[in-house]
Amino acid sequence: MKREELEALRANVSCEALLEWAGYEVDMKESTRRAVKYRLGRNIIIVTHDGRGWFDPLSDEKGDVFSLAMALDSILFPVAAETVASLVGFRLSRPEWRSLPSLILNADIGDRWRRRRVPSPGSGAWRYLCGARWIPTAIVRQAIREGVLREGPLGSMWAAHVDRNGVVAGWEERGPEWRGFSTGGSKTLFRLGPTDAPRICVTEAAIDAMSLAALEGPRETTLYLSTGGGWSPATDAALAALAARPGTSLVAATDANSQGDAYAERLRVIAEASGCDWLRLRPPADDWNDVLQDSEKENREKKTEKKIRPAACAPAASREASPGQGRPLTRPDTRPAPREG
Repeated sequence: MKREELEALRANVSCEALLEWAGYEVDMKESTRRAVKYRLGRNIIIVTHDGRGWFDPLSDEKGDVFSLAMALDSILFPVAAETVASLVGFRLSRPEWRSLPSLILNADIGDRWRRRRVPSPGSGAWRYLCGARWIPTAIVRQAIREGVLREGPLGSMWAAHVDRNGVVAGWEERGPEWRGFSTGGSKTLFRLGPTDAPRICVTEAAIDAMSLAALEGPRETTLYLSTGGGWSPATDAALAALAARPGTSLVAATDANSQGDAYAERLRVIAEASGCDWLRLRPPADDWNDVLQDSEKENREKKTEKKIRPAACAPAASREASPGQGRPLTRPDTRPAPREG
């Protein structure tokens, strides 16, 4: 094919189309508009740049739709080009991402953050966190006190990523119909808890960090972090700086899947390079919010069962009064029976 033909194919056939054709399924829960995650068994491919790029989060492989076709089937470029050409006009089965119209793209990150109000009981973000995600109100209030939660549009919440000085660099955006990261922002770390805590728990999402904090209960010795589902150079530098503090213990509380295991391995390397302790804390479900919701459901079922359980028969009342309680409520009738006639 000529170069112009190849460029036309690259523009008209997305990596998503190729992955769906190859049997991969989109993981909507772990996807954003700018990073769509596809799975096939243990294989994971992240599609970026509006479908024109891709990368393997568990290796260094990445590229365009042609390199993806070559990687999927271990074929040479001419065969890969024919495969891509056969997918012209292919329509994805997943729904289109819904854009949020209220984003102010040309505003400074700090100004955009400060303009949003904090969540309050009954607000959209509050209902999403405490209702849909079952985060305890005490944890939500703690995050508000620490200045890392804001009310997002359309019932969503914003969870700030801050540097070591507490400056907001970006934020995770989560809601009933929205999942993403702030346009123009950069991923560092979401932080919840004492900044000087010796125990550092690293999760993949701010909601997981809050969920783990709720499951473990109040701890003054733990700082809960989220990488926002990514791993930027700023994230790596921030984690290395935390791990380098004397007496630090680094806990990899990432998801219970292959990507979570890969992130845990990265944390192990950071811990070994810094000479700090390292531990893998693997959730018994896919992520910590799933664990929290399962735990809350179990507790609610137990409470419901306790309410509807028939009361046990009360023991027979004693005929003798207890000390200090006066005489018995009833006494035997010892009067003689009346005579007849």
